[in-house]
Amino acid sequence: MTLHEQIKSEIKETMKEKNQVKLDVVRGLISAFTNEAVSKKYKPDQLLSDEEVIAVCRRVAKQRQDSINQFKAGGRADLADNEKGELIYLEKYLPQMMSREEIKKIAEAKKVGMEAGTSTPLSAGKFTGALMKEFAGRADGADVKAVVDELLK
Repeated sequence: MTLHEQIKSEIKETMKEKNQVKLDVVRGLISAFTNEAVSKKYKPDQLLSDEEVIAVCRRVAKQRQDSINQFKAGGRADLADNEKGELIYLEKYLPQMMSREEIKKIAEAKKVGMEAGTSTPLSAGKFTGALMKEFAGRADGADVKAVVDELLK
């Protein structure tokens, strides 16, 4: 069963549980999947691949995180708490992200293999890009950039 099918099947279970927050999240994801399918010129009811589903889930989770930050800045803790509740359910569908320590170990090993002169901003960008390809969505870009900046000081 693909991740898209799994999320679709959770609607019935969530309705039976009467968990409104989780139901809102699942319905929102299904809607986002339909929008993604249409934007990729698929049929609206066509299932997305697991990679596409994860990309959509990441995008939606990032939107929730941005909303939380904005609500906190605006003094609306009640709305921030609602978004946090939804973010908890969204994170269930995302793969486990790598820690900074794991990123640093791999980056240090990869840096040894690179030629000298990796201290320029251009080479730092190339190094970050190479690492991001290797991590393939398992690491946060901000964490990778911070580790690269630290290594190339």
